[in-house]
Amino acid sequence: MRLLQKQIGTLPVILASGSPRRREILEQVGIAHTVMVSEIDERITKSKPEQVVMELATQKSEDVASKVTEGVVIGADTVVAFDGNILGKPKSEEDAFLMLKTLSGCTHSVFTGVCMILKKDGATVDKSIFYEETKVMMCEMTKEEIEDYIVGKEPMDKAGAYGIQGEAGMFIERIDGDYYNVVGLPIAKVVQEMKHLLYK
Repeated sequence: MRLLQKQIGTLPVILASGSPRRREILEQVGIAHTVMVSEIDERITKSKPEQVVMELATQKSEDVASKVTEGVVIGADTVVAFDGNILGKPKSEEDAFLMLKTLSGCTHSVFTGVCMILKKDGATVDKSIFYEETKVMMCEMTKEEIEDYIVGKEPMDKAGAYGIQGEAGMFIERIDGDYYNVVGLPIAKVVQEMKHLLYK
């Protein structure tokens, strides 16, 4: 972790997201950063989940990068996809119930798109855009279990209406891929791409 921060040096790292989970992941691996939340009105022109998350991550990152003169700007967006359909954040408790009922006993995918922009002296030096996919197998959940989970309000601000790092962990049978991707930021890939931006 100390070596990573030394490699980054004095170059600011700016997270273009207000997600506390993404902040915690960066902090966990020792990446000092600040937060500047994008205020752009997101526009979706793509249809495939992996394209959508990269498109939205890019919009966030470019918006914040336009406001800084130097640093590595990290934008990210996460969605849950099942049977070709994207499940975003639930709009109501009823919506959350329907999402969780749909995912119960099935395997779905979590996609996180990331856009990192390197800026120096007010100019964009380089950019990296990628996505990560993790497959998640959920246990069968009873109606009562779903309702009890929703009472705690945890599902209401999360794509797919669940947080793997919280109470919903008891419903996760197994995953295939990066755990941190499901939380909201595929940190291993982020670090590798950041080093590539800085030293290629």
